[in-house]
Amino acid sequence: MTYRAPLKDMLFVMNELAGLDAVSQLPGFEEATPDTVQAVLEEAARFNEQVVAPLNRIGDTDPSSWKDGEVRTTPGFRDAFRQFGEGGWQGVLHPAEFGGQGLPKLVATPCNEMLNTANLSFALCPLLTDGAIEALLTAGTDAQKNTFLPKLISGEWTGTMNLTEPQAGSDLAAVRTRAEPQGDGTYKVFGTKIFITYGEHDMAKNIVHLVLARTPDAPEGVKGISLFIVPKFLVGDDGSLGARNDVHCVSIEHKLGIKASPTAVLQFGDHGGALGTLVGEENRGLEYMFIMMNAARFSVGMQGIAVSERAYQQAVAFARERVQSRPVDGSARQAVTIVHHPDIKRMLMTMRALIEGARAVAYVGAAASDAAHSHPDADERARNQAFYEFLVPVIKGWSTEMSIDVTSLGVQVHGGMGFIEETGAAQHYRDARILPIYEGTTAIQANDLVGRKTLRDGGAMARDILARIAETEAALSGHPAVRQQLARGREALADVVAFVVENAKADPNAVFAGSVPYLRLCGIVLSGWQMARALLAAETRRGDDPSFYDAKVATAQFYAQHLLPQATALRDAIVEGAASVNALSEDQF
Repeated sequence: MTYRAPLKDMLFVMNELAGLDAVSQLPGFEEATPDTVQAVLEEAARFNEQVVAPLNRIGDTDPSSWKDGEVRTTPGFRDAFRQFGEGGWQGVLHPAEFGGQGLPKLVATPCNEMLNTANLSFALCPLLTDGAIEALLTAGTDAQKNTFLPKLISGEWTGTMNLTEPQAGSDLAAVRTRAEPQGDGTYKVFGTKIFITYGEHDMAKNIVHLVLARTPDAPEGVKGISLFIVPKFLVGDDGSLGARNDVHCVSIEHKLGIKASPTAVLQFGDHGGALGTLVGEENRGLEYMFIMMNAARFSVGMQGIAVSERAYQQAVAFARERVQSRPVDGSARQAVTIVHHPDIKRMLMTMRALIEGARAVAYVGAAASDAAHSHPDADERARNQAFYEFLVPVIKGWSTEMSIDVTSLGVQVHGGMGFIEETGAAQHYRDARILPIYEGTTAIQANDLVGRKTLRDGGAMARDILARIAETEAALSGHPAVRQQLARGREALADVVAFVVENAKADPNAVFAGSVPYLRLCGIVLSGWQMARALLAAETRRGDDPSFYDAKVATAQFYAQHLLPQATALRDAIVEGAASVNALSEDQF
C-alpha cells in the first residue's frame, strides 16, 4: 500500500489552529510565507512518498544486521539517507549559520511526520541526530559547534545519545560509565551502553556519540553525571577524520518491531579508552541531555501520530476493496465492500479522529515552541514556554499510547488478513509498540506531567489551558452537543488538576496511582479542544471545499460524541480509585 501525505489536513491545522501566519511574523521566521511553506511540504511529500516509503516493508523483512562489529543497514537505506542529507531535510529546523534552513518548528514538524509515516525505522536516525544538534547548540563550545554541527546538519555525520546501561535503565543515578581526564582537555571513556539507536551503521562517514559518564571525583547520583562527545572516528581541528576511536558495537538487538533501525550495544574503552571531550561543565550532563530528551520526546509523539496515519491509510484502502457481507440495512442484495458496514466506519472514524486530534495538539505545541524562542515580548515567551513544556509529556505519552489503539484497529479492520504479515498491517502494530516505552515510558511522562508541569506552578498553567478551553466552548453555541461534551471534559480535567494539587503532599501514592490516567485525560480533552476549534474553522471555510470541510466537521462531532465522554470516567477513576490501586501488598501479586 502506498503512502500519500495528508498535506491538506496538515496545512489546515498549521493555518487554522497553530497560527502559521503569526509564527511567520516572529523575528527570524519571515521567510516562512504560505507559499514557501506549501512548497517545502510538497517537496517533503514527494521525497517521502517516492524514496522513503517504499523501503518500509523491506526494512521489516530484510532488517539491519551485525557481523564482526559492523552493521549493514537495510538495502536502499544508505542511498535514501544520502538523498535525505543532500535535500537539506536534516537541517529544516536548524540555524542557517551552520548550514540549516532556519525554518520554524511548526514547519519542521509536518516534515518530520511525513518522514516517520513513510518509514519509522529510517526516521529514527535523523531523530537522534536532531537531539544531538540541539544539545550542542545549547551547551557546546564554539569550537565544538563549528566542528560538529555543519556535518550533522548536512547529514554527512549522524548523532546518538548514550544514556542507558545494563544496570541503569530509567534510573540514571545508577550510571557507571566513567571518564578519566587526560590533562589536555580530553577524557578517556570506559563503559557499556545499551539500546543505542543507530549506534552503529553504514549510512554516514562518522557517528557522533553523546555519552553520559562520571568523572573520578563526581558526586553520587544524578548530580555527578557529565556529558561527552565521543565520535566513532576521531576528528581533527580542521574537521578531518582520523583514526577509529575505541568505541565498538558488540551486538544489535532482535526486536518486535522497527527492525531496520539498529539498536546497538556499544562498548567504550576496551582497548585503552575512547577519547572524548566534555560538553559544557562537569556534573551538568543530565541537564544537557534533557535538551536532547525533550526534543526526542516531542519527536516520538510525532512518531505515534505518523505510524497511526500509515495504519489508517492502509485500513481505508483495504476497506474500500474488501468485499464481505450484505449491508445490514438491506440497501443491496449482494455483498459490498466493508467500508459500507457501520462497525467498520466506527473503527475508521475512531482512527481518523484520534489522529487528527493528536496532530492538532502537536502542531499547536510546535507553534508555542517557536513563540517561546522568538517572540519579542518576554512575557509571551515565558507563557508559550510554559504551555509548550506542559504539552510535551502529553504529546509524547498520549500520542504514543493512542498509536497502539489506532494500529490495533488497523489490524482489526483487515480481519484475519490483518494477522497475516504479508498485508503489512501487523508491521505498524509491532513498530508502534516501542513508542510508549522509549525516551521515557508513559509513566515517566505522566510523573513529569504531575510533578514538573502541574505541581511546580501550583496548577497555574493547567488552569490557564482550562480557561482557553472555556473560551472555545463559548463559541460553540451552534453545536450544543459538542459544546456539552467539551464542557464535561474540561470540568473533569479541572477536578483532577485540583485533586493533584491538593493531595500531592498528603497522599502522593494516591496522586501518582492516577498519573497515567491523568495524562490520558489531558490527551483526550486537549485533543477534543483542538477538534472543536477545527470544527469552528471548517464551518467558515465550507464553501471552499465542501467535501473536505464537511469531513472535518463530521470528524469533530464524532470525537465529541465517542471519545470525549471517556473524560468523566477517567476523572472518577483518578479521584476515587487510588485506594484500589494500592490495595494489595507486594506479596499478594
